Amino acid sequence: MSEHCNCGHDHHEHHGHLEDIYQQALSLYDCNIKDEDVKAAVKKIIEKVPENDTPEVKKFMFGSICLTTLTTQDSDESVLRMVEKVNQFADEYPAMPHVATVVTYPRFAKLVAESLEVDGVIPTVVSGAFPSSQAAIEIKIAETALAVRDGARNVDIVMHVGQFLSGDYETVCDEIREMKAACGKVPMKVILETGDLGSCANIKKAAILSMYSGADYIKTSTGKEKVSATPEAAYVMCQAIKEYFQKTGIRVGFKPAGGINSVMDALTYYTIVKEVLGEDWLNNEMFRLGTSRLANLILSELEDKEVKFF
Repeated sequence: MSEHCNCGHDHHEHHGHLEDIYQQALSLYDCNIKDEDVKAAVKKIIEKVPENDTPEVKKFMFGSICLTTLTTQDSDESVLRMVEKVNQFADEYPAMPHVATVVTYPRFAKLVAESLEVDGVIPTVVSGAFPSSQAAIEIKIAETALAVRDGARNVDIVMHVGQFLSGDYETVCDEIREMKAACGKVPMKVILETGDLGSCANIKKAAILSMYSGADYIKTSTGKEKVSATPEAAYVMCQAIKEYFQKTGIRVGFKPAGGINSVMDALTYYTIVKEVLGEDWLNNEMFRLGTSRLANLILSELEDKEVKFF
């Protein structure tokens, strides 16, 4: 087990005291938040969405898209087709930004890394027994280390939701730390699977524990569960990122994913980030959008006709 985390405490204490350390870390934050208060705050922010409905913001959001394929039918051929679209796009739409990342399962990391021709598009994988996180930690570490070896330059893992809901914060944090160690300098996103966490208070706790354990980004969802990203979950996570930054000086990125079905959905998340975190988070390093369908939707709105490029 790791002896240190970012919480400023030594972990030399016996097992019995470890839970106290996590509770102590959480006690520095306001985790007693009520779902109805969050709903009210989000309602106010959503009123500001129309002022961000501009071509400039849509272009920016396009540049934050994580173009993703995570299906059982993925093959070398289908993944290569997606990468070739990204390469082609740079030539056909020179006035548009490129997407932020191309996300695949780890077995395609080498293929994506070797075939991407556009500077700045980041080969990204989901790892650590995505989407359930239900595998031995040794397997999750090996999968992550192999993906990085093969050229992944961002890694998305899933927090162990079951252990979190059981109150076993030690296992949750240890696993995140160990997978972060396997990533080395490669930025790692921790997916909280917010739709399974049951309350805004739990989302806040999961966000804080993930950041203390080394997350470079926190992400709402895998997109594989019934409930994916919601504006309420996004608001709570952005508040946690803000408080964490105020206490530690460490900037953590944010990625809503799953259930972003329209340009208006994306504008809602953009507006939440703008209102809660401010301009420093409005770049494609700190703010990512996990939705492939958004690419064609934004292009269609900007071109004022239906575009099916991707």
